[in-house]
Amino acid sequence: MQLIVLAVLATVAAAAPQYAAPAPSPTRYSGESDEVVAILRDDRVQEDDGSYNFEVETGDGVKLSQNGSPSGPDGSVVKSGQYSYTAPDGTEVLVKYVADENGFQPQSDLLPVAPEFPHPIPDFVLEQIAFAAKEDAERAREESNGPSRTYGAPQ
Repeated sequence: MQLIVLAVLATVAAAAPQYAAPAPSPTRYSGESDEVVAILRDDRVQEDDGSYNFEVETGDGVKLSQNGSPSGPDGSVVKSGQYSYTAPDGTEVLVKYVADENGFQPQSDLLPVAPEFPHPIPDFVLEQIAFAAKEDAERAREESNGPSRTYGAPQ
């Protein structure tokens, strides 16, 4: 009897599905290249109070550094750092950032910047503003003359 139970258990164990992670594909993340990029530096420090910092540098020139601490509202993590890399066109990219209760705030010479205010207002906008002001003045004048005697009368 024990031999039968043991045989059944062995059969069930052998028939159970085997779960394994798929083999990593070199192009799975890069999208275009089979090149493996070396990690030249990976320094990480995690403190007991929740603060941390790390610095990573890869063989293809990517650099990332970040530090943070749970000093934000309700213990949220406030972090700051920077990353740099060379764009496909050869441009050196450097982005510095802060992420806190005001959100992610990147800074880089390559990011678009809104025009400073006050900026010149185009003539067509000024003309539209003048037209609207004229209409408002006419409407106010009509309302100050009292109710219309032709209200509801066909025109």
